[in-house]
Amino acid sequence: MLSFDEVKLILLSMQVAALGTLIGLPIALWIAWLLAKSSIRGKPVLDTLVSFPLVLPPVVTGYVLLLVLGRSGPIGSILHDVFGVDVVFTWVAAALAAGLVALPLMVRTIEVAMAGVDPRLERASRSLGAGPIKTFLSVTVPLAYRGIIAAILLAFARGLGEFGATIVVAGNIPGKTQTIPLFIYNHIQMGDDAAAIRLMLASMLLALIS
Repeated sequence: MLSFDEVKLILLSMQVAALGTLIGLPIALWIAWLLAKSSIRGKPVLDTLVSFPLVLPPVVTGYVLLLVLGRSGPIGSILHDVFGVDVVFTWVAAALAAGLVALPLMVRTIEVAMAGVDPRLERASRSLGAGPIKTFLSVTVPLAYRGIIAAILLAFARGLGEFGATIVVAGNIPGKTQTIPLFIYNHIQMGDDAAAIRLMLASMLLALIS
């Protein structure tokens, strides 16, 4: 049986994965549309950049986030000086790490779905007076909804398993930033195989449900 603290840890992990997915979804929709439907210059460069979090070690992704969100970073310094907020070593930082690592999976899945939308329907919408945003929301997204839902579930499942980027930018603080993979790592290090296996089974169940 799971202890109360382990249940709280699972809920925190789900919270982190859900926020990461929510943050990444609009970005993934926009990038996927650019890759699948637009004719902008530099698409090969964008295509390559999108894949970076997928092929780079997650620790590198976490370190980049740490540089950007830390007190001396371009975004972290503004948040600290203007709002008095520190993002690093919080569960929000863990969510950002999960969202960034899962972003390529979301983009690729949505891109395939959008590429399958008949462009004649989109042109018909534009010819009837709909602008690009309305066409995107009323034609492209509804016709690609299965791929979008699949992308959301994949990103959520990937966020549940994120380790490398999370431990760098959010740390491994029990009750605050410790997620399922970090808990498992800690307890394997301590030789507590029973606790590690319990959380392994819980994470497998969550991934299976997704």
